[in-house]
Amino acid sequence: MKLKRTILLLEDDANLGFILTEHLEMNGFTVTLCTNGIDGRTVFQKNRYSLCLVDVMMPKKDGFSFVKEVREHDQKTPVIFLTAKSLKEDRIEGLKIGADDYVTKPFSMEELLLRINAVLKRTTMAEVPVKLPVEYKLGSVVFNVRKSLLVIGEKQILKLTTKESELLAILCRHQNEIVERERILESVWNSDSYYAARSMDVYVSKLRKYLKKEPKISIANIHGKGYKLLVDA
Repeated sequence: MKLKRTILLLEDDANLGFILTEHLEMNGFTVTLCTNGIDGRTVFQKNRYSLCLVDVMMPKKDGFSFVKEVREHDQKTPVIFLTAKSLKEDRIEGLKIGADDYVTKPFSMEELLLRINAVLKRTTMAEVPVKLPVEYKLGSVVFNVRKSLLVIGEKQILKLTTKESELLAILCRHQNEIVERERILESVWNSDSYYAARSMDVYVSKLRKYLKKEPKISIANIHGKGYKLLVDA
């Protein structure tokens, strides 16, 4: 049975709220619109949603405060912040609070839909059908699979792309084991074409760059076979 896709939208700009609601419903979502954090909290307590879209700057209760209260009781419902702020500190603050993604205004509907679908794909895959680890600790590096966050030490937080996250997740699930190239291509790229294979190599290089500060972990290329995430316990 196909799950009903429902979104709680918190946006105090009436025109933008109407436009977002209309476009999301045209793309198969059922949307509940609230214009402030207090009303949003009341509605959230009474219903279950597939995802929350939350404007940061709102009257009565801002988006950060709303999400902090939600995360006290609900760690699973994905959240995407909508904001006019593009400061790095604000993005990090939002991710620390428990957001799954962060979209800066102005944005296109195409971009927003791609972000929403990517987050829903990650979170629903993480919850069914097998209970997989939500988080991996690799030396001083912590990888949160559901949020696609890579926390390096105490200061650096990286938001991974969907493919970066999926690639690192499959390597983490098979630490110190060879993961065949064909298996990665099928799982992450849904293709074994030449271009998909080259893309995979590029993404492996990106992950190596992110992880180079942690000497206990590395990604080895096993010639003719695949890749192995080496973790020195």
